[in-house]
Amino acid sequence: MEDEKGTLVLKLIDIVKDISAISDYRSTVKKQYCNLARRLKLLTPMFEEIRDSKEPVPEESMKALSSFAEALESARELLRFGGEGSKIYLVLERDQIMNRFQEVQASLEQALGGISYEKLDISDEVKEQVELVHAQFRRAKGRADSPDIELYEDVLSLYSKSSDASADPAVLRRVAEKLQLTGVDDLTQESIALHEMVLASCGDAGESIEKMSTLLRKIKDFVLTENPDLDSPLRQRSVPLRCIEQASSDGTHNLSAIPDDFRCPISLELMKDPVIVSTGQTYERSCIEKWLEAGHGTCPKTQQTLASTALTPNYVLRSLIAQWCEANGIEPPKRPRSPPKKMSSTCSPAERIKIETLLRKLSSNNPEDQHSAAGEIRLLAKRNANNRVAIAEAGAIPLLVGLLSTPDSRIQEHTVTALLNLSICEDNKGSIIAAGAVPGIVHVLKKGSMEARENAAATLFSLSVIDENKVMIGASGAIPPLVTLLSEGTQRGKKDAATALFNLCIYQGNKGKAVRAGVVPTLMQLLTEPHGGMVDEALAILAILSSHPEGRVAIGAANAVRVLVEVIGQGSPRNRENAAAVLVHLCSGDQKYLKEAQELGVMGPLLDLALHGTDRGKRKAAQLIDRINRYVEQQKLVQEQAQAQAQAQPQTQHLRLREHLSASTDS
Repeated sequence: MEDEKGTLVLKLIDIVKDISAISDYRSTVKKQYCNLARRLKLLTPMFEEIRDSKEPVPEESMKALSSFAEALESARELLRFGGEGSKIYLVLERDQIMNRFQEVQASLEQALGGISYEKLDISDEVKEQVELVHAQFRRAKGRADSPDIELYEDVLSLYSKSSDASADPAVLRRVAEKLQLTGVDDLTQESIALHEMVLASCGDAGESIEKMSTLLRKIKDFVLTENPDLDSPLRQRSVPLRCIEQASSDGTHNLSAIPDDFRCPISLELMKDPVIVSTGQTYERSCIEKWLEAGHGTCPKTQQTLASTALTPNYVLRSLIAQWCEANGIEPPKRPRSPPKKMSSTCSPAERIKIETLLRKLSSNNPEDQHSAAGEIRLLAKRNANNRVAIAEAGAIPLLVGLLSTPDSRIQEHTVTALLNLSICEDNKGSIIAAGAVPGIVHVLKKGSMEARENAAATLFSLSVIDENKVMIGASGAIPPLVTLLSEGTQRGKKDAATALFNLCIYQGNKGKAVRAGVVPTLMQLLTEPHGGMVDEALAILAILSSHPEGRVAIGAANAVRVLVEVIGQGSPRNRENAAAVLVHLCSGDQKYLKEAQELGVMGPLLDLALHGTDRGKRKAAQLIDRINRYVEQQKLVQEQAQAQAQAQPQTQHLRLREHLSASTDS
């Protein structure tokens, strides 16, 4: 009983510490979440006095404390999401979020009411403090702050519209300002929050998160269009010499400057391994590590005190940098090979015992035990980063990898999803690869249930953010089944396959594999499907493949020019940019595509893109306009030469006839 008391109270103290470490909350939930966190912190003295007391805790109070621990865990997850979750989601799902908030508060109040303070060995001051907290919980029942109706309606209107052209700039401005999505770091953090929701959804995310991602792209395009010099006190710095030397020699790329979003604020160099610090700012890993090792405890850019020294990989920005390098003919920066610092778990002894029990079941020969254990590990790994580290430390990854080839589809589905959730942790990616997981994941991608195939694709995407893994995954035969999933999967399956293929094709050697697997006809089909929802992804992949000779041939054979011209005329800013990039590569290989595009009336949309497009879109439009003008001049010259020859031909024939007649007369 004494051991049980000690374990339980330590757990309660640890959870409250976790809650205290949450530095801030999203503005839409800030007031209520701050109030809840403040009340829970006030309970720490009671837990500490119970821990230090030699008196036993009555059985009914132990039950109430156990119930309170369960409610407290729910509160921790709720508050964490309020501090780190998607701002867009918190607005759109406010009713659901507030209902959950009220449920958690009610559970805390009920459990707190079951504790007999008079029978506990705690001081009168602490009793009074706990009673005050209990009274505050009772008063807070059913009470909710008035939501920002205008913000909700603005976000909902943008969320409901599928066309970027129909978005009202005034609405976009209000939403960006109220959600505090006006800077590159803010937008990146929101993108990461949505990406975390997709990875943690285990197939339950559905269309809503996809639409939220589309809405975020609208906000991002608007913000960057409205603020071309966003957050750029050092914008005038020139590109490093080594980046210029890596550029392609054809002279077509304008490399006057690396986008400032891609530079480390400390070194001003193109980032190889961007990481996020607790203030939300992004730095090159090696630079910020040197800063921290020098004894600094503040963010170099904002001078805010860092709540922790944890560094979170910025996978979204890393992919954007790779795409920019690809588009500009630069070799994508290689990440340093020095091993990252290992994370260590802070799980309680009780949690470690639970994980060890699950691993024993996982390694048994009983399919039911394996199924239940894999399912529980899947959920534990989904819940938080600490669990992901603890599960890997306990040795779960090799056991899970061994179950990927099981004939039991239920076990297989739980297993691949557990690996997906574990792979969110940077350290675990290397462990999963080292355990030989890739062939098993590819097997599931080919043979598993639809949900298992979707999660296998998502796992390959997660693993492929590390550059060297792109080569291994491509060589493992993963690309053909990804193309198949892109063609025949559910909407979520297509999205997972597209993101994995995009990431893998950043590596030049995988582009030919994707083309030979038939990805181009599939992409063209997705591009022309009415209301298909895959236009963004299809164009992004085509833009990468068009830089490969086999890709250009396949895109040309797919009669893509008409579709590309339509997108340049009517697409979103990012899609117009990518369509123009594809057309530039096509036209550089064969002038017949240039002629076709001109006949389809591409000149007008290109002139508009050159004036109002993204920076890259403007460059691509200028290249195409220049090539079309040169082509038109060339055609005029050919026509003039043909006309001159045609006019000269009758005179030549007349002279020959006179010479012939003269010769006849002489004879």
